[in-house]
Amino acid sequence: MPPATPSITDAMRTLTDGSRLRIVLLLGQEELSVAELQEILAMGQSSISTHLGQLKRAGLVTDRRAGKNILYRLRTPEEWADLLALARRAAAEFPETAADRRALALILDKRRDRARAYFDELAGKFGRHYVPGRSWKGLAEMLLLLMDPMDIADLGAGEGTFSQLLARRARRVIAVDNSEKMVAYASDVARRNGVSNIKFRVGDLEAPPIEPGSIDLAFFSQSLHHAGNPARAVRAAWTLLRPGGRIVLLDLKKHGFEQARELYADVWLGFGEAELAGFLDEAGFGEISVAAVHKEEERPYFETLLAVGRRPL
Repeated sequence: MPPATPSITDAMRTLTDGSRLRIVLLLGQEELSVAELQEILAMGQSSISTHLGQLKRAGLVTDRRAGKNILYRLRTPEEWADLLALARRAAAEFPETAADRRALALILDKRRDRARAYFDELAGKFGRHYVPGRSWKGLAEMLLLLMDPMDIADLGAGEGTFSQLLARRARRVIAVDNSEKMVAYASDVARRNGVSNIKFRVGDLEAPPIEPGSIDLAFFSQSLHHAGNPARAVRAAWTLLRPGGRIVLLDLKKHGFEQARELYADVWLGFGEAELAGFLDEAGFGEISVAAVHKEEERPYFETLLAVGRRPL
């Protein structure tokens, strides 16, 4: 229980730590669990619990049980108004604050979207049991038919498999990859398959050889983790898009499988949800959404994130 008469001295001493200041700023906006604070702050459970314990002893934080979770919130005694205002101003100066804000928004999105858990479970079952006539390819073909014809940039297209699938509904697809051999191979396959509305180009994700403002959809499929500077690649995609155009990022969630650097030439070991949201936000995109859409059942249990955004009109 918080002290009956909170000590301003104890509170001031407790707030000298930067991590605790960040926690205070977050709990001043929303009640959060330890697990949610872990996800936002990228800290271990023991560190979060230690900080919360110190904040509780100083009378700054209180908690309540909600089902299986314990939720923490900031106490705001009237006599502490000036101190807490100063603490919030100090926390707002930290470079991590913008990322904390985006991560908090994602946490709150997950809370509101309770149906997502159901569809995650459904997606995990899809394909696990044989059903005649049901396949991921069939589902993809159906969804593509619902798309309006558009100009699409497939950035980091590799051998062009997805580019050819997109080309079935697109006005045109410009597929970019930095490997000359891969571009030559993909061009040959498309030509042999009679796909005429794809143009394969050698180029860098951070400076795609595509005319600015000429694209409706910029697509990265498991390619952003190969970029030297992912944020710059996302900003480059912004310049390609017409007003109202959309960006789609399909990439790995942050993981610790170091062998991926040698096995798959990965530059980055995936990304956090808030990190992808940050790339999009900083580039100027709106209507941002990020969600985990798949988890592999075998080690190293790679997870896939889907992030989308729209360039404002």
